[in-house]
Amino acid sequence: MAVFGLLAAALGIVGLVSPAVQLSLLGFHQPDHRATGDYTLVFLTASSMAALNMGVYYVLAALADWRAFFRWTVPFRLLTFTVFTVAVLAGRAPSGFLGVGVWEGVGALVTGAALWREGRGAPAAPPEGAPAA
Repeated sequence: MAVFGLLAAALGIVGLVSPAVQLSLLGFHQPDHRATGDYTLVFLTASSMAALNMGVYYVLAALADWRAFFRWTVPFRLLTFTVFTVAVLAGRAPSGFLGVGVWEGVGALVTGAALWREGRGAPAAPPEGAPAA
């Protein structure tokens, strides 16, 4: 979770600082100039800010070992994988965007597997400050 959070935050910063680099990472064509009414950079700014915030949330959740948050991310990251993959297959996004979907899908599966594996192990420790049984 912390690694994903750090990467999301870093990519959010890249998008805010250098939109051209972010667009090229995603495989989007970059025109020499933007037409009036082209809001690509507005949407990139919004999604980059969201990625930065989300990255920080993931890092904080990892530092707090917030398992409920980890569980919540699995179905929504699988949904993100599905939507992004369908966008590429439907021709709404360039093929490079498939990497974002795959990243989300693999991250969801790894997170789900880790939670499942830990759930099969030793019982969870009591909350901090709770008396030991």
